[in-house]
Parts: sequence; C-alpha cells; structure tokens
Amino acid sequence: MPSLRKTLAAACTVAVLTLTAGLGAVPAARAAETTVFAAASLKTALDEITAAYAAGGGGKVTVSYGGSSTLAKQIEQGAPADIFISASVDWMDTLAEGKLIRPDSRVDLLGNTLVLVAHGADAPKLEISGQLDLAGLLGDGRLAMALVDSVPAGVYGKAALTSLGLWPSVEAKVVQSNNVRIALSLVASGDAPFGIVYASDARAESNVSVVGTFPAGSHAPIVFPAALTADAKPEAEAFLAFLLGASARAAFERQGFQVLAN
Repeated sequence: MPSLRKTLAAACTVAVLTLTAGLGAVPAARAAETTVFAAASLKTALDEITAAYAAGGGGKVTVSYGGSSTLAKQIEQGAPADIFISASVDWMDTLAEGKLIRPDSRVDLLGNTLVLVAHGADAPKLEISGQLDLAGLLGDGRLAMALVDSVPAGVYGKAALTSLGLWPSVEAKVVQSNNVRIALSLVASGDAPFGIVYASDARAESNVSVVGTFPAGSHAPIVFPAALTADAKPEAEAFLAFLLGASARAAFERQGFQVLAN
C-alpha cells in the first residue's frame, strides 16, 4: 500500500514540523505571548478563538497542536507551555501527579462524541452496533485511527470497538497515526475508506461523511480538561478565562463540541 504509507508519512512529517516550529518560536517571544499546548482536534475552533482574542486586544496566543500524549510528555520534559488542553482526563491527571499544572485552575472544558467517518461527502449511513460487519465493509482497505494505546481518540475508539465485539475482526486492518487529524486526512484523501474520529473533527473536513455515532456507553466519557501549567505566565490566566466566556463557547459549539464548563 505505497500510497497510504506515503500519505501517512507526509502527514506525520507536517505534524512534527508544525509542533517543532511552534515550540521553537516560543523562547524568543515568551514574555509577550501565551503558549498553549492543545489536542489536535481543537485546531479549527482554537484558531478562531485565538484570532478573536488577539483582535480584541487580549494579546498573542501561540498554539502547538498534537496528540495529547505527545504534548503531555513534552511538558514533562520541560517544554514551555502556559496552558494545556487535553483530549483525555488521564493525561491531565499524569501532569497533576507530577505537580506540573495548577490544580485550582483545572476545568473540564469540553465534551465530544465518537463517530465513524467514510470517504466522500455522501456515504450511506450505518448502524453502529455489535452486528456491524465493519471488517467486511473495509475489505482490503484500512481503518484510520489515532494511536490506540496512547492518543485519546484512538484509545476511545479501541475501547468502543472492543465493547461492541468488533476489535478482533478489524485490529489487523487499522492504520494508526500520531493524532486524530492525521487519521481524518487519510479518510478525506481516500487512502483509508473509514476512520474513527471525534464528531468535531468530521466538521472540519468536507470530503468525509459521518456514517454513524458510537454508543456513549461503549467508551469512557470524552472530556477535554484545561489547566494552567505550574510555570504559566500571568497573561495565561486571562486567556484561560476567555476560553470560558461566551465568544469561545459559541466557537466551540459551532465546531461540534459540547461546552461543559459553566
């Protein structure tokens, strides 16, 4: 499958370069900017929110996007982040245990749902249940997912498939990527006929269709917590407060997130 390998390799390279570029730019402007490490699935909404924040005089916010596991590990290694927004409670808990976040700033910001997407804008709907012949639908194709043992979207996806009894039949057909947006891009390009992503991700790509939603009980609740890091600059508090306001709420809801914070 040279086409799939080529697309996945290119997408991973872009993701790594983007994250590296974001981190490399931080030290020179550290005093003037708020640096956010955020789950890749937040990109569309956060790009809109940071632009609105800057336009309103709130200051510049630099966001590095990636898999929550990668970002958490970088914070553990001393990467200069002011705010961490994870797609997983577990990775935020890991930083809390290491005293790398300010516990009083932590908030469950967003919720989401898990969906099965197919290539193309008008793919037929499917019922997601234990009777779904997903392996048969895939045929010789691949199921695009984020890393199933570390990246939250992949962890939720594997749990859902396991709960429904589908994992054994599709495990060998799964192609894993460093974050959920790369998995989405594989489906959009047609390199993978199906993928598992968040509902909010599906809205960001016109060349995929949501063909079904995984039952809520098939996986743990999807919660995106946010918190200031232990070394956060004072400016970061204002941006975290902005994320809890009406303007950010509207942007998150437009992209398919459920806003959990009051």
